[in-house]
Amino acid sequence: MRILSILAASLTFSIASAAQAQSCGGDFGSFVNDLRSEAVSRGYDSGLAETFFRGVQRNQAVINADRSQGIFQRPFLDFSRALISQNRMAAGRSRLDQYRSVFDRARSEFGVQPGILLAFWAFETDFGANQGNFNTVNALVTLAHDCRRPEIFRPQVFAALEMYRRGELDPRSTQGAWAGEIGMVQKLPSDIIDHAVDGDGNGRIDLQNSAADALMSAASMLRANGWRANEPWLHEVTIPQGMDLTRTGLRTEMSVSDWQAMGVRPAHGSLPSGDMRGSIILPQGHRGPAFMVFHNYRVLFEWNQSFIYVTTAAYFGTRLMGAPVYQAGTPETGLNQDQMRDLQQRLTQRGYDVGGIDGILGANTRAAVQDVQAELGLPADGWPTPQLLRSL
Repeated sequence: MRILSILAASLTFSIASAAQAQSCGGDFGSFVNDLRSEAVSRGYDSGLAETFFRGVQRNQAVINADRSQGIFQRPFLDFSRALISQNRMAAGRSRLDQYRSVFDRARSEFGVQPGILLAFWAFETDFGANQGNFNTVNALVTLAHDCRRPEIFRPQVFAALEMYRRGELDPRSTQGAWAGEIGMVQKLPSDIIDHAVDGDGNGRIDLQNSAADALMSAASMLRANGWRANEPWLHEVTIPQGMDLTRTGLRTEMSVSDWQAMGVRPAHGSLPSGDMRGSIILPQGHRGPAFMVFHNYRVLFEWNQSFIYVTTAAYFGTRLMGAPVYQAGTPETGLNQDQMRDLQQRLTQRGYDVGGIDGILGANTRAAVQDVQAELGLPADGWPTPQLLRSL
């Protein structure tokens, strides 16, 4: 599931030049030869590089998967209901009991609470049951050769080569997700190199078979990306009628006490201390669920760049820790994929950067929608409706 989350590598052992990182396309065999030559120029033994790249194949199924990510076009209520089943809830609570000592260590050493680790473990691989059957090296080289995001995937090829040099990856047998991620929590090679932890203390790191290794490594990566120890990430709230909706969205951040002064209230339990800063997000507009999100929620975008995925994982994490089901409300009808593309095209023509005409309501599109809604005198909640599209 971590399919929109690919991060540019920060490999400590070598950094490719900008020209190398941009190289893509052309004859696949020649491209692989270039990678092999670059590996040698980086200082890798020629025999090792030859063995690593021998037999690498372009996998069209990887390209097809990269081009078909329609699940992220679903609205929050549909998406969250599809991913959060009673079976997943029960499995998550069972894993919490089974690995309680590991979760306690993750919280003690990295400050990361069990709920968010369980949520990603569930969404990424169904707690390790579905880790993917794509050859990792083939997937990475295929995506590096493809000219859509070579600057992201080419460095991951060399991270995989480094893992092979260390004896941590087999170019023939290592399998994982279509985007080159490996293990129970789906980590890219550079993430493994930078953040993997021997959680079970057996002297080796095995993210595919050791839940302790996978969970501690996930906590390590979150902490390295800025996770603040034992702070919340999301809390459901209610917003008052007549609230200035232009204040909602991730662009506006205020203290909890300031939000409370505006009439924002917790939907259950209590909000954190008044000095903590947060934002109000309305994933499906002002008539749907409302959440206050904090610094740690924003850190989750370093794991996955999809607004709908991150918000659902964050919400699921709170559910696993005892929060009730959200108040679904009665959201207004949204846009289908073709309508969303039409909207993004119109917003682009008005000078907004929507992050691409892809039919997905991401953070950039939401921000542009909110600005135009305010301009047109519509509820500025960032949720595009057919009425907005007609107005444009």
